Amino acid sequence: MASNVNPTVRRRRLGQELRRLRELKGMTAEEVAERLLVSQSKISRLENGRRSISQRDVRDLCGVYEVDDQRIVDSLMEMARDSRQQGWWHTFGDIPYSVYIGLETDAESLRVYEPQLVTGLLQTRAYAEALVQGALPETSTAEIEKRVQVRMRRQERITAEGTPLRLWVVLDEAALRRVVGSKPVMREQLEHLIEMSQLPHVTVQVLPFEVGAHPGLNGQYAILEFTDAADSSVVYLEGVTSDLYLEKAQDVQKYAVMYEHLRAQSLNVEQSRQFIAERAKDYAE
Repeated sequence: MASNVNPTVRRRRLGQELRRLRELKGMTAEEVAERLLVSQSKISRLENGRRSISQRDVRDLCGVYEVDDQRIVDSLMEMARDSRQQGWWHTFGDIPYSVYIGLETDAESLRVYEPQLVTGLLQTRAYAEALVQGALPETSTAEIEKRVQVRMRRQERITAEGTPLRLWVVLDEAALRRVVGSKPVMREQLEHLIEMSQLPHVTVQVLPFEVGAHPGLNGQYAILEFTDAADSSVVYLEGVTSDLYLEKAQDVQKYAVMYEHLRAQSLNVEQSRQFIAERAKDYAE
């Protein structure tokens, strides 16, 4: 199969189609689970794209939903085959946030709010290494290097020719003042931020301390949007042991409105560059 097949996206699209067929049949996930003698949680995981879907799963579900059009069955079976392929990130072994990477790889645009750190797509290698070492003190050197390599590979979306990722980042002032690594590392990082913010598809705004209370106080989040209308937007909330993905329209809308408030309360683009440049001077030797 083509190397550019994204298994994460294929699973999402297939899951959405299977959910549509179930709803057309007027069945609940619990009823389907009882018919197939499986757990209701398995049906839910298949539909939300968090679990690999086998061709046997597709065949069984199409049988329950009485799908008579063989072309539909064949199309779903092909999607199931694609969904079991490996994305580029699988070559690095077990990556805790592999589902997110799959979504990010296929996203058209990404809006991020970061209250503590420079967002991963705009990190320098030195900053990323110091960050992983500090955040995961018991992690081996090899594991740290693997995580940094994955982060650097993810950043290729920003500089990709033709259709680079459209990135909008709101950084809390704390992210600029928290010394990660050393002063030279921070100076390099902030200068890199300024450079990247000058790309036409990258926007960086700073949310200063003086704003006080704001809608982002609950923590970091990201909103991913996709070119294909079949792919609903996703809100990503990163956790310590597990992550949360919100896809319901009302949930996505709530976070989108919060983001508009954050953008409005932040310094504008030029003011943000000037602010970052001033902070970079603070780290001069």
